Amino acid sequence: MKAAPVFQVLSQESSVRQTIIHTGQHYDAAMSDVFFHELGLPQPDINLQVGSGSHAQQTAEIMARLEPVVLKQHPDCVLVYGDVNSTVAAALVCSKLGIKVAHVEAGLRSYDRTMPEELNRVVTDQLSDLLFTPSEDGNRNLYKEGINAEKVYLVGNVMIDTLVRLLPLGMRAVPAGVPDRFALVTLHRPSNVDDLDWLAAMFQSLAALSGEIEMLFPIHPRTRARIEAAGITVSSGIRLLDPLPYLAFLGLQQRAAFVITDSGGIQEETTFLQVPCLTVRENTERPITISLGTNQLVGRDVRALSRAAEEILSGNVKRGSIPPLWDGHAADRIASTLVNVLGQSRQKVEFVTAS
Repeated sequence: MKAAPVFQVLSQESSVRQTIIHTGQHYDAAMSDVFFHELGLPQPDINLQVGSGSHAQQTAEIMARLEPVVLKQHPDCVLVYGDVNSTVAAALVCSKLGIKVAHVEAGLRSYDRTMPEELNRVVTDQLSDLLFTPSEDGNRNLYKEGINAEKVYLVGNVMIDTLVRLLPLGMRAVPAGVPDRFALVTLHRPSNVDDLDWLAAMFQSLAALSGEIEMLFPIHPRTRARIEAAGITVSSGIRLLDPLPYLAFLGLQQRAAFVITDSGGIQEETTFLQVPCLTVRENTERPITISLGTNQLVGRDVRALSRAAEEILSGNVKRGSIPPLWDGHAADRIASTLVNVLGQSRQKVEFVTAS
């Protein structure tokens, strides 16, 4: 979702050649292959097929498989996105080989080092040569960490580029049988779903809320496994769905009365869509969705979640605004910067996208 708009804009540059490397960190067909199709991305030029594993195993395997590819390609720049293990692995490999790294979605911080994603963000930003931030708080965070301001570019949010382009299709892709009024739920973070006592309490709260509004819950494979392990009985008012393609999920977000989530990207999408969002985490690396947007941080306190949901159901809805530069043109700004900075002394510029 982040790579697609940048790839498409760079494809219009005659001076640019791009290679897409899919690490295979996300390998489930419903959560990987479908995105290439729906987002208009070509199939990856190279698939490292890393698969699952612990954080250390996965990161190390990506590094081992990526290094010979990068040595052979020797691109002018490698683009990395977000905060997953693929991101930090590619940054480590390329920085050690003296190949420039550009980090899209730089500068986000939760300031919670127990989150693996936070460690990935911090390390990647320290190693990157070009840092593209989605909002002003990212610039401030990087400044506090001593990163040279000349490497930092405030460009806006590429996730919103994809949302703007595909929202009309998403509105037509809503699954059949969706009720007129519903809440949308997603939970997948290990810190939440691996806590089986908490997960059981969460489903009790959702069951209580489902007496007032139906709950649609596209369920992550990890979450489904934990529900089964905990022996949780799912209320009839909570409709469990298989993982949804991006377009269908986007359509559901747009129509939802509110969203309950522990996802980072959904906090951003609901802010743009002006849909109330209740984030079931103790912190967020996207505070602009709270200060300007429709997001509320309710923590892991299921009673606080219930109170916040009841407020929304009673009509007390938080009204937010769309952050600056979340306008659907972040990729244009990224591509322009990349071509200008890297193409000054070259007729051709080669980029590798690692995701």
